[in-house]
Amino acid sequence: MASSSLTLPSISLHKQLPFNASSSDNSLRIRSLRPRNPDRSRVFMTGVSVGSQALVNDSLFSGYNPTSAFLFPGQGAQAVGMGKEAQNVPAAAELYKRANDILGFDLLDICINGPKEKLDSTVISQPAIYVTSLAAVELFRVRDGGQQIIDSVDVTCGLSLGEYTALAFAGAFSFEDGLKLVKLRGEAMQEAADAAKSAMVSVIGLDSEKVQQLCDAANQEVDEADKVQIANYLCPGNYAVSGGVKGVEAVEAKAKSFKARMTVRLAVAGAFHTSFMEPAVSRLEAALAATEITTPKIPVISNVDAQPHADPDTIKKILALQVTSPVQWETTVKTLLTKGLKKSYELGPGKVIAGIVKRMDKSAVIENVGA
Repeated sequence: MASSSLTLPSISLHKQLPFNASSSDNSLRIRSLRPRNPDRSRVFMTGVSVGSQALVNDSLFSGYNPTSAFLFPGQGAQAVGMGKEAQNVPAAAELYKRANDILGFDLLDICINGPKEKLDSTVISQPAIYVTSLAAVELFRVRDGGQQIIDSVDVTCGLSLGEYTALAFAGAFSFEDGLKLVKLRGEAMQEAADAAKSAMVSVIGLDSEKVQQLCDAANQEVDEADKVQIANYLCPGNYAVSGGVKGVEAVEAKAKSFKARMTVRLAVAGAFHTSFMEPAVSRLEAALAATEITTPKIPVISNVDAQPHADPDTIKKILALQVTSPVQWETTVKTLLTKGLKKSYELGPGKVIAGIVKRMDKSAVIENVGA
């Protein structure tokens, strides 16, 4: 994606706390801290602005050098019982109360008590994971040395839905605005899935080139409406394929002949990250246009192109594209590790991301922080 031609008149590097859920007026804010380690990848926007938005060069973060990362999970990480531990920390518990007002139902009750079928639905699981992941940040904050580690985080990213969590953590939008977007995203994706029969399947044990060949072979046997594509490049040996039900069935039938170890049909509403989600884009674009998004305080790596973006308008376009574009998670993790990432933390339910990181580099240091 082309970078914005807009330029940032004046930038000074500061250490900042990206996500903060505590303040005297009971609202979510971004707190600035004293400048430290000015070579880090943080920015503090100053200088000329047009309207309320400073002019930003989208490639501002292109030379980032990660040392400590916060990684956030996507749909599929949910599990009944999540959020229970968060109730022991007031700032974390408060997030669920705020969420109830926005969502119009008791999110915490579904997170803790289920039933599983309800929690697994797209419209529930997406806001549930978003809130629980940010609640995990608050649990992490109060533990011994937690705030110091949060201050040292210099890059963040999330898997699909998790990109919204990462942007909230990095201060690109408020907790509430992010939750409104996630709520609408889940509803729009569910509606798109209901409009056409589609599915997703994980193909285990093949490299991406072989999986593409498998998709090509399956596509030769189905109509245009049932064609499939790689929708999620998770890690070597694990790629998700999305498309029409008949196309997915063809992939499953042919997988063994391509020497795949196994296929696993995913319990999702439909073919996420393909053109099947096109009906969701216009609703998402309208919601993003009405949402105030600012330059993140630290780089947030996009799922669409595995690059960090600084320009708010570009971020909005990327988020709208994300639902119909393959997730470039493998490239994202590989780039972070190649650039010298020393330690990462998976915040939220499940341990999917930690498993992926370890699969790509057994020596990688990653810690799970649940809520």
